[in-house]
Amino acid sequence: MKKFSFLLVLSLLLFTACRKDHVDATNTKTLQSSINDMTSSLSTIKQIKFSEALYILKTFGVDAEGDVEELKALGKLINGKKVPEILTMADEVAQKNGIEWASTSPPSLGEMNIFGDDKAKETDNNDVKANSLSIITRPTGDDGNGAPTSIQIVPRLVDAAGNPVAFTGAGLEATLEVFSNGVKLSTAKNLMQDNNFKGFNLKFSSIPAAKVVDNKIDITVSVKTTAKTFKMSKIGLDVNPSALKVPAPPKNDSTAVTQDPNAVIDPNNPTVAPTTSTDPGVTTTTPSAPKQPAADPKNTVSKFLNSVSSQNLKAAYDNSSNPSWGSYESFSNPTSGFGSVKNVSVKNITTNATNASGASVNATYDVTDKNGKTTSLKVTFGLKNVNGDWKISSYKINP
Repeated sequence: MKKFSFLLVLSLLLFTACRKDHVDATNTKTLQSSINDMTSSLSTIKQIKFSEALYILKTFGVDAEGDVEELKALGKLINGKKVPEILTMADEVAQKNGIEWASTSPPSLGEMNIFGDDKAKETDNNDVKANSLSIITRPTGDDGNGAPTSIQIVPRLVDAAGNPVAFTGAGLEATLEVFSNGVKLSTAKNLMQDNNFKGFNLKFSSIPAAKVVDNKIDITVSVKTTAKTFKMSKIGLDVNPSALKVPAPPKNDSTAVTQDPNAVIDPNNPTVAPTTSTDPGVTTTTPSAPKQPAADPKNTVSKFLNSVSSQNLKAAYDNSSNPSWGSYESFSNPTSGFGSVKNVSVKNITTNATNASGASVNATYDVTDKNGKTTSLKVTFGLKNVNGDWKISSYKINP
């Protein structure tokens, strides 16, 4: 009898030792197995909150499309994590996304299973019976000129008569997709816990101006219940073009003149290249001094800004030698480059410093983009001497 008891205790100890207390995301099987092990050690309430936390992370904490890809991304996110760490991560994601959920609050999302068991259960709060989805939209905010800065988008599950369906304690995944001229611009998700859901606040500043056609957008909202996913779209919603997202002109945080990487510099006299060789068999000659530009460096900056203003971007690009601007295609990009500029109004240009190889020029000007939005800029241009011509080599926007 004592031997039997000893063996029983030993087997229990071995079983306990084999159970994992952290996530193993080697593959889907080990992920599910490790999560099951972690769940089994929790109280009933903690089990529910842990499942809710995993659902929050899978739905809102990773950037992936589809259940399979979301599950893979979730595994990478929580691999090696223990229960307290996962609960903390879920709290942070919920707060960041404006979701009314906390790991310390009572269970509130119904039956959650990240591994895709969507069969309705007797106590499944997500099995909401509805006929369709309706959407209410209303402009919100004020840009100072009486125009809105965002749209509030509120979905409602309704019955056959169009009346809102009453439900509470659910955790329905609500997704907003934004389009313009058939091109998807953004996607947002939230949790619909009852039919008093506040919906989505779509800020115009989150929408790229260059991708909006005719100042109109289309939206599609979907709400996923246990048995069905409801969808509803609205076409041709007006936006405030002056509030849309416009990329800042390219900038370089350094005003230092870019140096030729092939140049050999004498560390004892960094401004002059060495004139002698240590090889006695080599005859050396003193290189001629670089050709000094005759023009004031601010003339190059003036030509550059005038070319940008007239949309002669090739001429503007030819006045520069700035590695951070990349190729001409990148420089002239209509979304992220100078191609988004409609007009430049120069207020002041002054030469800050100059020597034989480099110069610094300050310029103050207003930039108007193609949507009519004007921004005042104070910029420091760094220039370098290239064969007797000044070329813009760096660009820094000052506060």
